Amino acid sequence: VEFSYCDLTSMKSIRQFVQRFKAKNHPLHVLVNNAGVMLVPERKTEDGFEEHFGLNYLGHFLLTNLLLDKLKQSGTHSHNARIITVSSATHYVGKLHLNDLQSRCSYSPHGAYAQSKLALVLFTYRLQHLLTANGSHVTANVVDPGVVNTDLYKHVFWVVKAVKWMTAWLVFKTPEEGASTSIYAAVSPEMEGAGGCYLYNEERTKSADIAYDEELQRRLWTESCKMVGISDESSRVP
Repeated sequence: VEFSYCDLTSMKSIRQFVQRFKAKNHPLHVLVNNAGVMLVPERKTEDGFEEHFGLNYLGHFLLTNLLLDKLKQSGTHSHNARIITVSSATHYVGKLHLNDLQSRCSYSPHGAYAQSKLALVLFTYRLQHLLTANGSHVTANVVDPGVVNTDLYKHVFWVVKAVKWMTAWLVFKTPEEGASTSIYAAVSPEMEGAGGCYLYNEERTKSADIAYDEELQRRLWTESCKMVGISDESSRVP
């Protein structure tokens, strides 16, 4: 196991990480986009992005795109490289405000968090569409880990923290249990060659209806490319 530092709130850090990784000339068979924040007070990343959208979504969007060439080189017909992105059931109530992705008009921690998680589902479906169109041996799936007992809840109200403390043993999954669906998506033979799936408890299930809107997927992808400063190679794909 090797550790390499990457700050997903920093586009510079992400680019430096990718540069370091590629310099090792290792193959890349699995990428799990798992980092995130939840219900943080209104604040911005060093690049000026609202933190939920910048870290939860844009950081993973840029990281994945910068590593796509390595993933494509590593995947084969019999063993596809796999991209797993961790979203949340919160995406079901999320709304994507294409004209205000940074939540500048009215900031709500819950709304910003849900939007970032919806964006991850839209991103995964668009990514799989592009991978299929290019004939790449790479699959992209999105995972809902469930309600997991981690430090992600440190910004919730004290009442919620108290309830969490009292009911964690009954309601919350352990971190190991929360990771099980991501691991399933990453290594299970049943998922070989399967992409564009929303997984919960190691089973394929239906995501929010809005996530299947292909025009919204396309528009978010194009806008995201502009925001992180990469070329939109998808413009040639319907």
